[in-house]
Amino acid sequence: MTIQDKFQHLLAVISGQRFLKKQGLGNEVPFFICPYKPEAAIEMERLQRQLVNRLAQIGIRVLEINLYDLSIGLLKARGVWKQVLEMEASVSKEHLKELLQGVLDPETHLVPAIATQLAATEFEVLFLSGVGEVFPYIRSHNVLNNLQSTAKDKPTVMFFPGAYTHSLESGASLDLFGRLHDDKYYRAFNIFHCEA
Repeated sequence: MTIQDKFQHLLAVISGQRFLKKQGLGNEVPFFICPYKPEAAIEMERLQRQLVNRLAQIGIRVLEINLYDLSIGLLKARGVWKQVLEMEASVSKEHLKELLQGVLDPETHLVPAIATQLAATEFEVLFLSGVGEVFPYIRSHNVLNNLQSTAKDKPTVMFFPGAYTHSLESGASLDLFGRLHDDKYYRAFNIFHCEA
């Protein structure tokens, strides 16, 4: 599928009443994964901006949340951003990862911050991006698991640099960067498998 084909498919699906009204989901949460090859990240960012603009032109408001930007905002709000920058060079990667995982825990910090934005904004669709930038201290399946009770009223599209695969043997898996195969997540739909 070319980038233009992806754009047309995403526009058709997301602007459709079936998608916006969460029809045909079989009581599942309205979470959709938009997988893409990691090397196409810049193209996908451009596609995402074009998609937001085109959807706005037809009256569909998108709330965009970049997990990386949100993480930096949380670190600054908690007064630890400068400390993290200063200690990054002198501590092990494992120690830094543990620190960030605690300060940015999806259940206690990240998802409540997302919930605040959801409550303060009028929108029809939520776009989540920045998944690759926050790895390994924030895992996409943890964000989705913790969002299930918070973001169930409107469709959510997670732009994912990797593959979202389903198999009878191993179930469903978010394979970040096409290399990490341990993030089991079953409750989302591959948006490229959805009909407009």
